[in-house]
Amino acid sequence: MAAATDHERALRLAGRARGVTPRELAEVGIHRQVLTRLVAEGRIERVARGAYRLAEMPITEHHGLAVAAAAVPQGVVCLLSALQFHGVGTQLPAEVWMALDRRAWRPRVSYPPLRIVRFTGEALTRGVEIHAIEGRDVKVYGVAKTVADCFKYRNKIGLDIALEALRDAWRAKHFTMDELDRYAAICRVQRVMRPYLESLTA
Repeated sequence: MAAATDHERALRLAGRARGVTPRELAEVGIHRQVLTRLVAEGRIERVARGAYRLAEMPITEHHGLAVAAAAVPQGVVCLLSALQFHGVGTQLPAEVWMALDRRAWRPRVSYPPLRIVRFTGEALTRGVEIHAIEGRDVKVYGVAKTVADCFKYRNKIGLDIALEALRDAWRAKHFTMDELDRYAAICRVQRVMRPYLESLTA
């Protein structure tokens, strides 16, 4: 009877929007074997290292971001993935783009595929927003910061993508010029962006 109760409790915890971790199960006295058995039965699925949820739970549009945030909690969703999250431009990245400090260990994650970009100082810490995705707090750079980042990493993602993001976000009134200029200064791309901003506001 106790085993059945542990199964039910494990399933209930895994049914939360953010799922469950083995540590959380252990904290309430549920043995690791219960989780192993439920995974083997196909009732619970592993979505990332240390993250589990009910197998039949619906997957949202931004499921990959939630899984990436669980696997790499110190990372910030950036560049193409941040553009997609905010509905800016036409990019549909196959990987989750995440910013990490230059000194941070590179995470080993099998799913989702990650594209790690190294940020430092204020370029890493400023412009971060917290969004709830599938019950989990996910760090994502805001639109103005992301557009500035796109110009900073234009050689990595392409200038055409940076320009599309700038035009699309400006038309949608996602930021003010003052806000964009502040992040352009942090990313040291004010001079690069100036001619494009002038043509945009002419």
